Amino acid sequence: MSVYTTVTEDELTLWLKQYSLGTLTELRGIASGIENTNYFVTTTYGTFVLTLFEKLTAAELPYFLNLMAHLSRHGIPCPSPVAKQDNGFLAELKGKPACIVSCLKGKSLEAPTPAHCAQLGAMLADIHLAGKTFPLAMENPRGPRWWKATAPEVLPRLPEDQAALLQEELRHQSLYRFQDLPRGVIHADLFRDNALFDGDTLSGVIDFYYACNDVWLYDVAIVVNDWCIRAEGRLDTERTQALLRAYHGVRPLTAIERGAWPVMLRAAALRFWLSRLYDFHFPRPGELTHAKDPGHFQSILQRHTACQADLQGLWV
Repeated sequence: MSVYTTVTEDELTLWLKQYSLGTLTELRGIASGIENTNYFVTTTYGTFVLTLFEKLTAAELPYFLNLMAHLSRHGIPCPSPVAKQDNGFLAELKGKPACIVSCLKGKSLEAPTPAHCAQLGAMLADIHLAGKTFPLAMENPRGPRWWKATAPEVLPRLPEDQAALLQEELRHQSLYRFQDLPRGVIHADLFRDNALFDGDTLSGVIDFYYACNDVWLYDVAIVVNDWCIRAEGRLDTERTQALLRAYHGVRPLTAIERGAWPVMLRAAALRFWLSRLYDFHFPRPGELTHAKDPGHFQSILQRHTACQADLQGLWV
């Protein structure tokens, strides 16, 4: 979503000839995020979002693009990929696979209330249920296998206390296997900047390029760790319970999920701490880039570790 690959108006005008989207009137880079190059593209037919994929290959992308099309057909307000004149979703631009999708109305929130969290919880459950009929599957590329492969790269760059915390959490997570937990399609990156609100009404969910098949509760934990966290890394009780109650009202949570809840919150914190550590220590060049602070998720993980018994009580 940072601008790593520069596209000119002339280049895009030529590229857009593959689509029936009218004439280009404005091209504007989107500065937030860390993975892909995104632009707002305005034509005589409306405003769209152009994405150039910096890491994902053309072979990997059909899962994500077809998932967005599937969810959109099932009523989920998410970006809908625009088909080319040959009916495909992908086309190469500046040597990168690229696509163009619908642009949703609204903006992200910095300080969500319990009411906002409740809307998001219900939407997340709807995404999980709508994904049950999606025919494709993809293993989580940032799951335990990735943790184990990535940790040795960052460990030599960490101070002793951080290295010890990382190694201990990897050991702790290795003790658990949650094959019996309900699973299916998950968003896997539904932070506040990936949900849009029109006023106080949730208007859409964006950025499905980490979506995969994994435990649904893990997806809930990712969301709670961002939407319901206080400045000191502690979960806000009111926001957490509002989100969980709303989710539970659509897709009832189970007793086995309650038992796994503290471990899943820690797993979600570990995943984003480790990815931010990697991005911080191994940055990529970009025109507009925003490496996010690894210390934020380190604090969340430390708090979860110290207060695991309290996490068990934050439930529906």
